[in-house]
Amino acid sequence: MAGALPRSPLAPERLPDLAPIAGVRLAAAACGLKKTGAPDVLFVALDPGTSAAGVYTRSRCPSAPVDWCRRALPQGKARAVVVNAGNANAFTGQAGVKTVAATVVAAAKQVGCDWEEVFIASTGVIGQPLPEDRVARHLPDLAQALGEAPTSNDWAAAAEAIRTTDTFAKGATRHAVIGGTTVTLTGIAKGSGMIAPDMATMLSFVFTDAAIPAPLLQTALAAAVDQSFNAITVDGDTSTSDTLMLFATGRAGNPVPAGAADLADFQRALDELTADLARQVACDGEGAQKLITIAVKGAISDRSARRIGLSIANSPLLKTAVAGEDANWGRIVMAVGKSGEPADRDKLGIAIGGVQVARDGMVVDGYDEAPVAAHMKTRSIEIEVDIGIGRGHATVWTCDLTHGYISINADYRS
Repeated sequence: MAGALPRSPLAPERLPDLAPIAGVRLAAAACGLKKTGAPDVLFVALDPGTSAAGVYTRSRCPSAPVDWCRRALPQGKARAVVVNAGNANAFTGQAGVKTVAATVVAAAKQVGCDWEEVFIASTGVIGQPLPEDRVARHLPDLAQALGEAPTSNDWAAAAEAIRTTDTFAKGATRHAVIGGTTVTLTGIAKGSGMIAPDMATMLSFVFTDAAIPAPLLQTALAAAVDQSFNAITVDGDTSTSDTLMLFATGRAGNPVPAGAADLADFQRALDELTADLARQVACDGEGAQKLITIAVKGAISDRSARRIGLSIANSPLLKTAVAGEDANWGRIVMAVGKSGEPADRDKLGIAIGGVQVARDGMVVDGYDEAPVAAHMKTRSIEIEVDIGIGRGHATVWTCDLTHGYISINADYRS
């Protein structure tokens, strides 16, 4: 991570105003993991009674923090979260396990809770040992710096602290109603490269003041992730450290839901929030100049549609064609065919930028490439694919593949 990267041209003008969440306190500081000297540790304290849900990478080479979170999550309770950037604490053997343990013990001491109520996440370079007390020794000072319910500036500092190659901080806020009570959700995320999530995102933490039992919270999170973070890709590589957690403090005072039907509006808000964060990650793909939205319909199932969409989104040929502003729709056909999903060549239809390019397995009569070529010069590329054999549909997001991706990753450890 040689230095500050140019801000993505797809970045929002600024981080949106993020709403405070009662029962959440946070502080960020530098402990020397980022060579720039920027803040690289986030400490979050949560009120007693906070419920927790989480999803994590399916990588067979998970980090030590992911292993710890999986062990702690069945308790369904949370009192503290510690996140560091600059070192993934992955592929670090028993040294990594000891570092997690030291951090957990130190955090639990600061908030006065059981070890299993502390969650840890790390992001950065893989295979580089993280000294056992590197993060733990900073937690007393961070505990002293904890404020009340975080302001928008506090959220911004937290989002900055968890960044690695991200060029902008990512956050979102939504509101919902449960049993007549308005509840708030606020989340932050980081991610730019090594992005092809499988059950989670790179790192993302969502907080709500709603009162929701852990089992219902877990169900809601799994449903939201499936249509958001699991529907983005930058480079097809799944991280060892992917972690997404949702915490509910209960401070809003809503009636405790009896079942999923009571959470319909909360699910809507959570779906919107995670999709917002996921798109922000796709917009910050390393070296990205264009956001690509791929809508697939007519597949045999929604899952099949998403697999087809990701096959297109992960194609280097498609992504470089978009980078070069080349309306080469044959690469879309190729990616549909290689997906391994059911498809009928002679029923396939393709549109780019709202312009029908192909129908019934061939180019449309009188196809004029000029409006499509003009669309390819924009920042936001829209691709629609109709498989023509069913009712399954899905939308996925990715970005173009430019020389910037090579430059960033060639210099990542310098």
